[in-house]
Amino acid sequence: MALPVVAIIGRPNVGKSSLLNALAGQMISIVEPTAGVTRDRVSTIIGRDDHYFELVDTGGYGIVDSDRLSDHIEQQILRAIESADLVLFMVDIRDGIVPLDETIAQLLRKYNLDVIGVANKADTARLFPAAGEFSRLGFGEFLCISAQNNLNKAVLLDEIFEKFSSSQRGEPAKPVMKIAMAGKRNAGKSTLVNAMVGSERVIVSETPGTTRDAVDVRFEKDGKTIVVIDTAGIRKKNKMADSIEFYSYVRVTRSIHRADVVLFMIDATLPLSQVDKKLARFISEEYKSCVLVVNKWDLAKESAVTEDYEEYLTKVLPGLKYAPLAFTTASEARNVQSVLDLATEIFKQTTTWIPTAKLNKAFEIIREERISAAKRSTRGWPKIYYATQIAVNPITILMFVNKPELFEENYLRFVVNRLRSMLPIEEVPIRLLTRRHRE
Repeated sequence: MALPVVAIIGRPNVGKSSLLNALAGQMISIVEPTAGVTRDRVSTIIGRDDHYFELVDTGGYGIVDSDRLSDHIEQQILRAIESADLVLFMVDIRDGIVPLDETIAQLLRKYNLDVIGVANKADTARLFPAAGEFSRLGFGEFLCISAQNNLNKAVLLDEIFEKFSSSQRGEPAKPVMKIAMAGKRNAGKSTLVNAMVGSERVIVSETPGTTRDAVDVRFEKDGKTIVVIDTAGIRKKNKMADSIEFYSYVRVTRSIHRADVVLFMIDATLPLSQVDKKLARFISEEYKSCVLVVNKWDLAKESAVTEDYEEYLTKVLPGLKYAPLAFTTASEARNVQSVLDLATEIFKQTTTWIPTAKLNKAFEIIREERISAAKRSTRGWPKIYYATQIAVNPITILMFVNKPELFEENYLRFVVNRLRSMLPIEEVPIRLLTRRHRE
């Protein structure tokens, strides 16, 4: 079921991202006093009483971007307008009508769209009369709001839902899988997202750091809904230029938290850096299922074969040795389907419930092998009585043991490796918990 689309359109710095966050009730778009922070189309789904719509934040129309991405940003705004069923035309009540507002008004009239005028930054009632001048733009009276203070947020939501009161009811299809893109700057994350979706959904540029927000992109594959989250490229904290980069980094970590599978993008033309190693460590410590996507392979395959590169990654990123590899050229959409297939297979593994009998059969074998793997101490041998799976994504197994303190890191690693070899969970993280068994 296609949802109605509501696009927030306006010149730079009128508060579009603040409005998206206010209506969504959570921090989705980065909000900064700096003009031009939002570049891509950032969207979220909002629902009430079985009615839903997709709300889309866009970049500021007419922005002069410091990274020469103005044309890209404008293209994303035009795509948002073309796909919109309703536009929230946003202005700044304190500035009055400025030439860019008139330019946007002409653009919206050209598309003959349903428009709600929104005059933002009306923090006090004494500013309300100033909204009268905006009726000259040709879209009736503008609603006075303060996105920052949630003033008239409920009134605006009522107006939006009223527009769609006759539309089909029903909750949108829940995504079967959420995939987070992660990696350092310019590794090809946005290019791969566009290749997966089959359209220019996010801005792709040679300029490092193009993506700033975490952008959720919904698409259908074989009749199933998938969400892929494009994220900002990571670099060393001491090299972060400003607070925008810091907020981008926070959104990367949040995106990894909420993803089912992480696609860790690696630039094959460069040696792995400290940033790559730190990100790998974070993914591993979060027990996240992961596919190592080696991108730009067309530029590197002359100097390395896949087997050698796989060995290199295992050595440099030991915490992710369970993760499968995919070699791609995202700019040519090469091997994109195989990446999606791998992500689907990994998701299947990490959501597997292992029958208790089958699990304990594996632990019987591990118990017999313990003498060669366990380290005897004056306190005795580590002994596992039985185990049970208590969660998926990540696979979490609770072991009832004699003395939890005897289960050192090496022995737990041995148990995990043996479980991977005996059960259909060989390419996903396994979390082991121990509890003293009351005999």
